[in-house]
Amino acid sequence: MNNLILPDLQAVLLCEDVRAERSGQQTLVGILGAIPTSVLPIGFFKLCLWTRWCGGVGKFTQRATIFDPEEKQPITETTIHFELTNMNAHATNIHFFAGVQFKRFGIYHIEVHLDDELKLRVPLPVVHMKEEE
Repeated sequence: MNNLILPDLQAVLLCEDVRAERSGQQTLVGILGAIPTSVLPIGFFKLCLWTRWCGGVGKFTQRATIFDPEEKQPITETTIHFELTNMNAHATNIHFFAGVQFKRFGIYHIEVHLDDELKLRVPLPVVHMKEEE
């Protein structure tokens, strides 16, 4: 008998870093809703995608992908395996994307899949900002 219950995706945030505190809590640094820049390419030493799942039971695979504006190919992708042992459990996953470069202006997209099923698609605009003179 299969006791798999698919979890709910409670939250997704893209940020520049996630720090583990002594208390066991996490601090998200530099939450990004867009990337303003005056020059391209713009690179990030590290980007983090913080996700939280709850209300499920079983072993799962989460895949996170950032697609270029033309959506033809991913610019980065990572996979995390996790398990929820009971309906009151939760899983907080952090995808670390290293050395990510955005080479053109436009709307990139972040996709979060659970066991190869798309659960969320978020736009990430890379916006041209004029330099201050």
